[in-house]
Formats: sequence, C-alpha cells, structure tokens
Amino acid sequence: MKIESITLREIHMPLVNFFETSFGRVYGRRILLVSIQADGVRGWAECVAGEDPFYSSEWIESAWPTIKHYLAPVLLAGDVSSGRDCPALFAKVRGNNMAKGALENAVWDAEAQLRQQPLWKLLGGTRRDIACGVSIGIQDSLEQLMEKIATELAAGYRRIKLKVKPGWDLNVVEKVRARWPDILLSVDANSVYTLGHVEHLRKFDAFNLLMIEQPLWNDEIYLHARLQKTLKTDICLDESIRHARDADFALESGACRIINVKVGRLGGFSEAKKVHDVALRHNVPVWCGGMLESGIGRSHNVALSTLENFRLPGDVSASQRYWKEDIIEPAVEVSADGMIAVGDAVGTGYRVQEDLIQKLTVRTETLTAR
Repeated sequence: MKIESITLREIHMPLVNFFETSFGRVYGRRILLVSIQADGVRGWAECVAGEDPFYSSEWIESAWPTIKHYLAPVLLAGDVSSGRDCPALFAKVRGNNMAKGALENAVWDAEAQLRQQPLWKLLGGTRRDIACGVSIGIQDSLEQLMEKIATELAAGYRRIKLKVKPGWDLNVVEKVRARWPDILLSVDANSVYTLGHVEHLRKFDAFNLLMIEQPLWNDEIYLHARLQKTLKTDICLDESIRHARDADFALESGACRIINVKVGRLGGFSEAKKVHDVALRHNVPVWCGGMLESGIGRSHNVALSTLENFRLPGDVSASQRYWKEDIIEPAVEVSADGMIAVGDAVGTGYRVQEDLIQKLTVRTETLTAR
C-alpha cells in the first residue's frame, strides 16, 4: 500500500446536549480527523484527543504536531502492507497513543477497502449484533437525570452508566436504583476518588452495580488492586490500561474484573486487539468505551465490538444521541432492543460525508512524501 498523502482536519460539531464528567462540561467537540490517500482509496479515522489535556495528557494541540512532524513522515516514506505494520513504525515515538491510533486506524480502513472486506472481518470479528449501553453525564438536577434515564431505557439501551463525582454519587445512585431495581447499572468516576474515600466507595456495594469504572488515579494499577480487595463491586479499568502489558498486570494483580477497551486511546486496532486477547485469556470481559466520537470514530468502535470477548454492552450508542447530523451515512442506529446490526459492506459500512466535513472544517493540512 503506497500512501500518497495524509490530510489532517479539525472540525467543530455542537452536541445535542451538554455532557459533564468530573473533568467539566462540554457543549461541543473540536475533532481531529485524519484521512490517507492510498492506491485509489481514502481511509478515514478520528483522533480521540480532547479539547483540553484533562482526561489525558494528549489533546488536539499536541496530537496535530505529533502526527505532522513525527508519525506521518514515517508512513509517507515507504510502503505499508497492513495496519498491523504501524505500531513498529511508530515505536520510536513514546506515548502519544491517540495520535498514533488515528493514523493506524486510517490505514486499517484503507486496507479493508483495498481488500474489499468489511473492516470488522479484517479485524477478526465474529459478532453480527452489538449490544449497546449509554453513558449519561452529570446533570443539573436529579429530576433531569431521571428523565434522561427513562428516555434511554425506552429507546432499548441495555446498560445505563452514570458519571459520578463527590457530591453527585451515592445519593444519586440510591435514587436511580430505587426507581429501577433491575436495570444493568454502572458508574464511572474518571479517577476522581483516592484511597481516602475507601469507606465511601464501599457504600456503592449496596446498589448491585455491574461495575465502578476507574475510581482512582488514571496512572494507577497497584492501588486499584488494594481497593478491589475491599469492594464487592467489580472495578473496571479504563485510563490505567495504556497497552496489553498494563492489562496483563492489572488482571494478574486483581486490580479489576472488567476492562474498558477504547481503540483510539490505546493507540489503534492492533493494541486494542491485544488487550482484548489478554482479557480473553484471563476470562475477563471487555466492553467498548466511547469518547464522544463523530460517526467516523463510532463506526470503528462498532467494528471493534464484533470481537469475541466484547461480552458487555458498550457505549456505542446511536448518532442521534450526540449529533443533529452525523458526518457518516447512514447514521449509526440502535434497534428497539438495544442492538446494532453489523452488515457485510466493504470497509466500515458507512459512507463519509465529505461535503459536510468540508463545511465543518476550521483548519486543514495535507502532507505528502518529499
């Protein structure tokens, strides 16, 4: 595969509703899209780096120059036969997983098109239907939260995840569980608690949760193992899992019983597949987390979720939950029973709306081989 050019685009997309976590509230997204032109096809991917370096040390203003000055020149310098080749090519650059993931996933997309295969089959997927859950951010009031949960349950979603932080946690979960005693319910702390909150965290055990996600520091595994020993509720690790070695250490040490696999955060499909395989070997389920992606990133999440060990409903929800108009068509849709059907169309199975992307673009840069 000869990569002729790589184009970076920043687009701005307003969210249908604000989304709040322990990091703060957002009303829209600055999104970095990457496309590669190779052998007559265009492969697309999305960099999941945020607007600010809060969730991760990476953000859009670090990802753009990292791709431009270090990663893209490597791809443009020679032939690549597969997305699997990218991790070795990018190994000289430490970290910067989100920048790496955007380029690698664009190569996977182009490869699937060139091979005339669905991306999910190229990845080794087997599932034809993806179980979907939703992530609901911190709201202005309990009443507002209850309305949102009721709406999502009526839409068929199979798991409700609540963002929590001190002051918006036990009291909220108690009210939700009292109203819906039997739903699959989880909470996500985004690293907001410390070991000083152990007794507080143990109180979550009363609510029969599927999991509590990333309660402690984003770079910590050992202390999560200490915490897991004191909790009945399963811990799920997200930010702490940077690669397959982290996943192996976390599962060997008992730091978690579930892993959230985010392809863009892990550096691309290659490493995401390795994390999936490590968890499968330990007989620990994984699920696909969301990063407020546009349809391009969302379509990649759908493809990843077809792998065997994605046994829990992920955050791969419908486009309309986030965007008035998505940049792919058809938009990602979820059935009345909370599933996404996976088809046999070549590539992601979704068409990128390049005209709409052009209208949303606020800056662009195309890189070519010298």
